Amino acid sequence: MQVEKAYLTPIPKMHQGKIFRPKLVDTLKDYSWAQFYKDAIAGIIVGIVALPLAIAFAIASGVSPEKGIFTAIIAGFVISALGGSRVQIGGPTGAFIVIVYGIVQQFGVNGLIVATFMAGILLIIMGIARLGNVIKFIPHPLIVGFTSGIAVIIFSSQMKDFFGLKMGVVPADFINKWIAYGHNVSSANIYALAIGAATLAIIMLWPKVTHKVPGSLIAILVTTLVVYFFKLPVETIGSRFGAIPSTLPSPVIPGISWAVIQQLIKPAFTIALLGGIESLLSAVVADGMTGGNHRSNTELIAQGIANICSSVFGGIPATGAIARTATNIKNGGRTPVAGIVHAFVLFAIMLFVGKLAAFIPMATLAGVLIIVAYNMSEWQSFIYIVKISKSDAAVLLTTFFLTVLVDLTVAIEIGMILAVFLFMRNMMKSSFVEQLNFSAEDRDEDLKKYELPAGVDVFEINGPLFFGAAFKFKDAMKVIEEPAKILIIRMRNVPVIDATGIQILKDVSKEIKSNGTKLILTEVNSGQVMFELKKTRLLFQIGKANVTDTFEKAIKRSNDVLLNKHPSL
Repeated sequence: MQVEKAYLTPIPKMHQGKIFRPKLVDTLKDYSWAQFYKDAIAGIIVGIVALPLAIAFAIASGVSPEKGIFTAIIAGFVISALGGSRVQIGGPTGAFIVIVYGIVQQFGVNGLIVATFMAGILLIIMGIARLGNVIKFIPHPLIVGFTSGIAVIIFSSQMKDFFGLKMGVVPADFINKWIAYGHNVSSANIYALAIGAATLAIIMLWPKVTHKVPGSLIAILVTTLVVYFFKLPVETIGSRFGAIPSTLPSPVIPGISWAVIQQLIKPAFTIALLGGIESLLSAVVADGMTGGNHRSNTELIAQGIANICSSVFGGIPATGAIARTATNIKNGGRTPVAGIVHAFVLFAIMLFVGKLAAFIPMATLAGVLIIVAYNMSEWQSFIYIVKISKSDAAVLLTTFFLTVLVDLTVAIEIGMILAVFLFMRNMMKSSFVEQLNFSAEDRDEDLKKYELPAGVDVFEINGPLFFGAAFKFKDAMKVIEEPAKILIIRMRNVPVIDATGIQILKDVSKEIKSNGTKLILTEVNSGQVMFELKKTRLLFQIGKANVTDTFEKAIKRSNDVLLNKHPSL
């Protein structure tokens, strides 16, 4: 793919330190009518694609369909106008379905609006605190785990409408949901099943005809016309929710009290975290497709403002949508103007033909969401991770099953904790301490050029000296049968040290000093390790002369001490 020249232009130094600088500001400086034409075409196409998805995501989330449209219009405009990516398309996404549905069931729609408002504030705080780059370091197995789990939940939630089952409220619990489906399978509507199956077939086969027009749009048009003209007895958006409003509601700032904050802070944080992760993942994917370079913190702040605005207009959570962003790029969108056009297209559709959306069959939307679930599942990445690494597989499967069977918030929390513990275990495996052998007959290759004075022991630490590996160092020190006059510890392969590592060195220094042994640290990392030695005054305790930057100097210092030349330094 050809890389746009604009993306290769370096950010001026005067802007590099700014937390918030929308990409729109930069792109308008050298904007042209030719680029506007490309952006407009891309925006129109994405707007048409976004309409059925916005409706489907809203319904699957347990709210009325117009709330999805409101979100796509308001949040979509704000994310493009203020965001840190040139091509990001924002709006409601499938990832939020599980969270939103749970909040609506527990706290109602008003609770969802307040939680979305609070999540927007949290996202702004994250951006101001420059957490944009930190969020991108969340482990990939964890992301695949909860994304695949969400896909399974979305798929499961569509069985009632796909088969046209005549049943009451679908249970929220995954297992109880499938038990309820089994009890009501005899009530399946053959017409609804046919419409749902036709939707799947059209979406899967349409790309063989053309990629210019999305298959989901063709499926909705064809199945809606079939149901309308043949008067098929299937449930539609209109028969379940009534007419869709053709105007935006008046903005209302939700009332927030301390009691409400305590009650909704956990779901609000989940919305903010997931929104931040998905928006930055989408921006990274977009950078890979265009050669761009998004601004993470600006993107987080824009996402926060977008969610605040969405909640004020009665909408649901929004974030960057990977599929719609990719559609934008593939159709020529290269600046935020495309996303702004997409928002205006959605507004125009709602204003002039929005009422026609009431005729869309629920089975059709179920088919669209089943395809969305399949695309979200990342089954190839899922299988690959399970095969290549046991620790990554543990994080993946734990997060996946907790997402499906328990709760997304719990899944992310436990998955993250498990990932950290497994990382520490791997770091511990990579850290070890060994006593170096200087005997003439059996000497390591890199030690042959050194002559070690009698009465000197040398140990080398390899890997980070942190709390998880500190016990290895203590155990290694116990192998010394008779105290030497001097103990040299090589630290050339210690990239970092924490408070526990510092304390261990202090303890060793005190213990060997009581035995009359002098401690020398050599080849200390001049960065973080040396900084910690100075900050904790361990350098003063050991003596600056006893901390050397080369092994040769450590041996020379040993000779000086043994010959009683400045031994107290």
